[in-house]
Amino acid sequence: MFRPCSCLSALVVCALAPAWADTIQLKDKAAIVGTVLTEKSDQIVVDVGYTVLVIPRSQVVKIVKGDTTAAPAPKPSRGQKALAASAPTEAAQPKPGLYLAPNKAASLRSVRELVNEIGEAVVQVRTPSGLGSGFFLNEDGFLITNFHVIEGETQISVEVYHQKDGQLDRKTYKKVRIIALNKFADLSLLKVDDTDAPKFKSVPLGSADVMSVGERVFAIGSPLGLERTVTEGILSTKTREMGGLLYLQTTAQINPGNSGGPLFNLSGEVIGVTNMKVSSGEGLGFAIPVEYVKFFLDHRDAFAYSNDNPGTPYRYLEPPSRVRQPRVEE
Repeated sequence: MFRPCSCLSALVVCALAPAWADTIQLKDKAAIVGTVLTEKSDQIVVDVGYTVLVIPRSQVVKIVKGDTTAAPAPKPSRGQKALAASAPTEAAQPKPGLYLAPNKAASLRSVRELVNEIGEAVVQVRTPSGLGSGFFLNEDGFLITNFHVIEGETQISVEVYHQKDGQLDRKTYKKVRIIALNKFADLSLLKVDDTDAPKFKSVPLGSADVMSVGERVFAIGSPLGLERTVTEGILSTKTREMGGLLYLQTTAQINPGNSGGPLFNLSGEVIGVTNMKVSSGEGLGFAIPVEYVKFFLDHRDAFAYSNDNPGTPYRYLEPPSRVRQPRVEE
């Protein structure tokens, strides 16, 4: 999984942060300058501009909330300057306009409040062979679902429940284009191209890395075709290995039809894409961490779908033919 660095020795580049940022003073007389996203009993999550750091609470002496009068960070030593010089100066930014990923964690709210606010962004994805779920990344109709939901299909439709005057108005969009595919991460990027399509409600992408095991999460999707179904649970683990990839495990009920739908935190941010469950048990659902999703979206050109070659980008070359050895007769 793409995890933020938590090595304290590499944090000296934070001395270059602006004076109004927060200052976290550590036991070894070092300091980190950034924006405190979350304070928990055992850790503090800090945005330092190019990455998000998780700092053990046991290493923190004091937190000085930033303003124009805040004390400057301690002057870095010669060794710290060398580390700062070798560190990257800026992070790779997501391509603008495709999705929203806030730097600061939003306030926590109840599932009922969040469902009323963001439920419209979760859709049902239909193909001739089945159905799944998905969610809009932006108002222009770009949406995420699982690869296995649309595998082998090009005739795709999306059902959206628009909220109008307190009522739900179901609308089916049939001009849905495949933008990018990643079979091995089980992700697909689609776009609604209907000429009469409105501006769609979308949801932001959060971070699974800053979540803690035991935090509450909820899923919205269409299990067995029952659209707009909401299930709630906790994050059971963040590192369940399957097939060489790490998945989020949750007790939120996941069933066929939930595939491709979002797993939310209580800030209304997507932290994963639900894609499978253990069929012989209960409360054993799994989701693709949102860090994989961001990587897929940021590098979507490499996974671009081609109408001329529907097998891209995961086609395989034909194996070389076996060269026959000349027969030697005695």
